Amino acid sequence: MPKSKKPLSTRDVPARFLEASFLVGHVPQMALQSDPRVSYSLYVPPEPYKLLAASPDKDNATQLPLLVNIHGTRRNLSAIYGDLKTFADSIPCAVLQPLFPAGIEGPNDLDSYKRLASKSLNSNLRLLSILDEVGTRWPHIDTEKIFLMGFSGGGQFAQRFLYIHPDRLSAVSIGAPGKVTLLDEQQTWPKGIKDVQNVFSRSIDLGLITAVDIHMVVGSKDTGAHGGNDFKQWQEEMKKKTTKAKDAGSDQEAALTSNIEASEAGKGRLGTLLNVQRLWKDQGIEAHLDIVDGVGHSADGVRSRVLEFFRPLMQTTDKL
Repeated sequence: MPKSKKPLSTRDVPARFLEASFLVGHVPQMALQSDPRVSYSLYVPPEPYKLLAASPDKDNATQLPLLVNIHGTRRNLSAIYGDLKTFADSIPCAVLQPLFPAGIEGPNDLDSYKRLASKSLNSNLRLLSILDEVGTRWPHIDTEKIFLMGFSGGGQFAQRFLYIHPDRLSAVSIGAPGKVTLLDEQQTWPKGIKDVQNVFSRSIDLGLITAVDIHMVVGSKDTGAHGGNDFKQWQEEMKKKTTKAKDAGSDQEAALTSNIEASEAGKGRLGTLLNVQRLWKDQGIEAHLDIVDGVGHSADGVRSRVLEFFRPLMQTTDKL
């Protein structure tokens, strides 16, 4: 078996050659070395990073903060070439976007990454592995405490990652999730936290969660079921058929399962986040909820509010 190659670090390259080596700016989409099914895109603002790389500081006392953006079900990664790049240049900060492909757990799998734990994928651990890789190759990026954002399916990931790894978060923005996990010790994961120790070998630490700056965002018109009520009814019928097939001994996979669950009928994701905010407040967790007027279920429509939330937190970090 050939020996694994040592990853090239920015410490190995003179600062003036970092762009020619594709180590700053838009870094080529990179496979996670420990699990190549997962990959990530990274934007490193060239001039600020080159200044840090050229400095005599060998202890990395000065680092760029890292904004991590988790995609939704469609796996759209275009924001890193638009709003997030502009934001990164202005702070400055680095931007990381993991890609958890559809189909990891079968040809119809769209949602496994959102739950953090599935048959062959622990997406929370994959993100931690990505952070380890980035921290090794780009030592002037702070990968220990990140700023995490996600919309829709990415919002589900962000909320659950907050529960399991609050120690790795400086701040989190949870955008319009279709389903959420409640701090309910009567329900199993991912609806509740009854078995979280068995699933993740970690317990819920409310003290660490309350230390994180928490933002939630949703459009004022984000009140309907995905695809409409007829689509939701069809999904439920498909789930019943799949359950019957499994009960009959077939290993048939669900053709498509619903990932949209409103907290109250007719209120959709807006109702879901209002409910979460209320329940969290009763449990001692403060979260700022931004309701963006006139916007439906749109990551582009709410992103400016997310970046407004992060900007002062990043600009006051002692890493800069």
